[in-house]
Amino acid sequence: MADVVDDELWDEFHRVVNMTSRELSEWLRTRDAGEDAEEVPDQAGTPTGQEVLAILGKRRGDLTGEDEHVMRRVVDRVHAQRRDDLEPTAGQAAWRHKLMSLGHDPLKPVS
Repeated sequence: MADVVDDELWDEFHRVVNMTSRELSEWLRTRDAGEDAEEVPDQAGTPTGQEVLAILGKRRGDLTGEDEHVMRRVVDRVHAQRRDDLEPTAGQAAWRHKLMSLGHDPLKPVS
């Protein structure tokens, strides 16, 4: 079976998603924790954040067409919010938190 995701998208997704699956999972749970209730850990966070988390847990050969669509959307959204070089920069907390919900911490160095 041919790879659904080409090399360029695979590499760029893993470059812009600079949080580990553990970091992202913890972030999504933290963002959804509230005074009255806390989301079920597997359902915490935004739908896109959950999709990114699922992709991070897959091998490349197990990705689907929907995963490919999510990966492109995440790469596009991060690039729309950041400079092309993705160098760490400080910004407003809401801006950073929005990007972190996609798996990208703008204050974390990108490899």
